[in-house]
Amino acid sequence: MRLQATNPVPRPRLGYVETIVVDSRKVACDGGLGALGHPRIWLAIGGHQTVCPYCSRLFVLQPGVSDAGQH
Repeated sequence: MRLQATNPVPRPRLGYVETIVVDSRKVACDGGLGALGHPRIWLAIGGHQTVCPYCSRLFVLQPGVSDAGQH
């Protein structure tokens, strides 16, 4: 008898980087896979982009976003 997995297994595509355009210099990332993701972490965008150290998602700052009101 063969058992089937009850939880989906993430299958990242080699060479593919998920890019998310944001309008804030402070972003949260949890991997986006619910229970299969990673702990939520907060990232600060210093220049115009940053990468999540857990899942390698690329967060790119929307062009023209001002720094006013950012903490």
